[in-house]
Amino acid sequence: MTARVRTTLAAACAVALSAALAAPAVAAPAVHGHDATDRALRAAVADGVPGVTATARTDRRTWSRTAGVGDLRTGEPRSERDRYRVGSITKTFVATVLLQLEAEGRLSLDDTVGRWLPGVVEGHGHDGDRITLRRLLNHTSGVYDYTSDEGFVRDHFGRDGFAEHRYDTLTPRQLVAIATAHEPAFAPGARWEYSNTNYVLAGMVIEEATGRPYAEEVRRRIVGPLKLRATSLPGTRTGLPQPSSRAYSKLGGTATDPTYDVTRLNPSMAGSAGEMISDSADLNRFYTALFRGGLLPAEQLAEMTTTVPALPGASYGLGLIRRDLDCGVTVWGHAGGIHGSSSEAVTTRDGRHALALNFNGDWSGDSQAVIEAEFCGD
Repeated sequence: MTARVRTTLAAACAVALSAALAAPAVAAPAVHGHDATDRALRAAVADGVPGVTATARTDRRTWSRTAGVGDLRTGEPRSERDRYRVGSITKTFVATVLLQLEAEGRLSLDDTVGRWLPGVVEGHGHDGDRITLRRLLNHTSGVYDYTSDEGFVRDHFGRDGFAEHRYDTLTPRQLVAIATAHEPAFAPGARWEYSNTNYVLAGMVIEEATGRPYAEEVRRRIVGPLKLRATSLPGTRTGLPQPSSRAYSKLGGTATDPTYDVTRLNPSMAGSAGEMISDSADLNRFYTALFRGGLLPAEQLAEMTTTVPALPGASYGLGLIRRDLDCGVTVWGHAGGIHGSSSEAVTTRDGRHALALNFNGDWSGDSQAVIEAEFCGD
């Protein structure tokens, strides 16, 4: 199984974490055009990605471009309006809801997981009473990542396992149980390590605090108010709403191995760690609203953008990745990967310049090059 495929769900954001340390955020330079972005999109297709769709937003102006195909069988091109699985970009939505609940006084990020989910995070050294909600959101909890479990990888990422299990329904408690069958990765707070289990637990906490499923709270608090008409939380629904393209994967093979259509799957394997569907325009609208103060009070937005060192050259806030680009521009957002889909959504700290993009293949393509081109190119 290639590293690219294994990071599809287990650590998709880690592939995109780059060039972001604790330098102050700077505003984007004047945008003269998107020629460099266009070239980077076409280069991704030349590198083997079936197709790509991207939309940039600068103040009130939008620019969209597609390259490649959305259907390898028919040759139908991708659409600027394509809806696609956004994977771990879901995490920013989940973190936003938890921060809203904190602002309302319904919980504190310094509460322990054990307080809200007694008995759920235990076994093999896990102890929910030692883990705060904040440590879930910034990936310093040490809770084992269920998508690293050998059986989960075999059943959901390999060719034969995916064919057999692609329509299985997995509950949040089942996903957490997979994680807690292992020892923790480290003691709470000892370091940073990406774990999808953290956000499965965060979704469970939202339900305990509100009495409603996390997906309902995301719809009620974010999707509805921002009129994100292309954004959905599918639960166990296996298809993609239209308009959309097909999604493709090598399912553990190399770039020269067969390509499989993985469009239909049960996204409960990702749940509140990565089940959402959206389009580029909606993602830009969401991140712009978030950073312009439309979703969180200033105190909670400051918490969200307080980062810890992650991978070399990268830092992680609460459901947010911070990156400093080669030209000195700082962008915030998240990467997202799930079978057949690799996405990015980023914006400058002032919300004035945003970009969202999607590859409908999970084994190639340089999304960082597209981001650098958009914010630093001609």
